[in-house]
Amino acid sequence: MITAGLILAGSSASAKNLWAYLTYTTFNSPEGPYVETYLSIAGNSVKWSKQADGKYKAVVNVLMTFKDKTGIKAFKKYELNSNEMADTANLNFQFIDQQRFKLANGTYNFEIQVSDKNKSALASPYTQNIVVDFPADKPSMSGVEMVKSFTKTDMPTTLTKSGYNLVPNIYNFYNGPDANLGFYAELYGLDKAVPQDQKFLVCYYIECFENNLKLNDFAKAKKETPKAVNVLLADFNIKDLATGNYNLVVEARNANNEVLLSKKVFFQRTNPNATYSLTQIASTVIQGTFAEKITSADSLKEFINSLYPISTGYEKDFIRFQLNKSDLPTLQKYFYSFWQERSSAEPEKAWLAYKDQVKVAQANFSTTIKRGYQTDRGRVFLEYGPPNAREGHYAEPNTYPYEIWQYYTLNNSQRNKKFVFYSPDMVTADFILLHSDAIGEQYTPTWKVFLRNKMTAPVDISETQVVNVWGDFSEDSWDLPTTNL
Repeated sequence: MITAGLILAGSSASAKNLWAYLTYTTFNSPEGPYVETYLSIAGNSVKWSKQADGKYKAVVNVLMTFKDKTGIKAFKKYELNSNEMADTANLNFQFIDQQRFKLANGTYNFEIQVSDKNKSALASPYTQNIVVDFPADKPSMSGVEMVKSFTKTDMPTTLTKSGYNLVPNIYNFYNGPDANLGFYAELYGLDKAVPQDQKFLVCYYIECFENNLKLNDFAKAKKETPKAVNVLLADFNIKDLATGNYNLVVEARNANNEVLLSKKVFFQRTNPNATYSLTQIASTVIQGTFAEKITSADSLKEFINSLYPISTGYEKDFIRFQLNKSDLPTLQKYFYSFWQERSSAEPEKAWLAYKDQVKVAQANFSTTIKRGYQTDRGRVFLEYGPPNAREGHYAEPNTYPYEIWQYYTLNNSQRNKKFVFYSPDMVTADFILLHSDAIGEQYTPTWKVFLRNKMTAPVDISETQVVNVWGDFSEDSWDLPTTNL
């Protein structure tokens, strides 16, 4: 299971319209399962109203609804009030709301609507399926709640779990100064799956999102006695974690090292200070390997450059900052290590298969100034493979040329994901990734407005809806792309 945050409205924290961000986690309790929601509102995206005491306050209307096939199972309609402010000179902050909904096991269609009470704009609904699954006859695990900070308490509040007040970290994005990644999870029913005279292992680590490569420098484990509820409250120092997309993984393993439970949470990290350490490849032996046979440094640099679309954050740092400074033996070791990590049995075969795909990308997506693997379409093609459906529109009267790609399955975990590429530059015909609903990709809910910017300058780029005009098939293509190229 991979979870990520949901941007509900707006295109940036400084957008004219309301900007909201939501995450959720599922838990179990003696009273039954529940869903916990965490909602954040950007202070500079709401209208602040002056109160009778001269201070300012913002109010957001919120409606959350959970439905199944039989109807509404839970809902809450309320006003989310900000703290009062003496002035509105600095609104660069968020105010946060947390709610709990008791729900039986099942699949629910969750809908949230948020609107600014002090504005006339209509609420923008967002829907998503949420699964609650805590079977009574086998072990299970809660979702993994990302935690900004925690303190021990004897006075329980809505933020309290297992004797700690947990301040949720709603965003799955950690920038340079954010050196701490905290999290909380509950493991249920292991006392029924693990003999009482045995321990089990709680493992938690960070892996690369692109290839599930475990980062041993960010991996911990501890032995636990099985209980009805085992609690994990832990953190990682990510000061040296490179820029990239990652999963936080939590597992329970028995004495035979078999995985009993596992959950993943996606997050992103930007960290310009982290660099690739050459000591990681210093002991790599290349004698007698295919990498030793590549004796041209220029060719090897080109090969390594072509790996960028499938590289991890650390590996991208090597390509960006150390590739051109490295000597031939270092390049050979790096190149061999790269493919050995991905296919220890047949690294050369894995490289040759990828090399063939690079040639396909070059033939189909290269431009006058970029190689195929350097373009957005080439990168997506190399990272995820060819799409199941691909539809192109290059001569609509009111839009830039664009393509929509659809993947039925992405990385064996995401279903029915789409990518929108467009070409605002009519000279180079480079198609830029404008929007995708895939985890870790460029998310632009205003993509239809950007497409339409060829002929019509939008009034407010935070608006996600446009009026249909003759010759525009973008909405139909998004809903049901076909292979017509």
